[in-house]
Amino acid sequence: MTALDLSGADWRTSTRSIGNGNCVEVATACAVVAVRDSKDRPGPVLVFSPSAWASFVTGVDTVRPG
Repeated sequence: MTALDLSGADWRTSTRSIGNGNCVEVATACAVVAVRDSKDRPGPVLVFSPSAWASFVTGVDTVRPG
């Protein structure tokens, strides 16, 4: 397995974050969607295919409290 170079990734904070420090950051790079903990930026990164990420986001939207 090769390491994914995310050094030039444009990380953005989730729109679901409410500013209390419990945030995730998302970046699109090399045809994948990468997700990391905003409190541990050099730490581990989860990587998803764009279709898997779209399914996740759709699922989150369907269970959102309202």
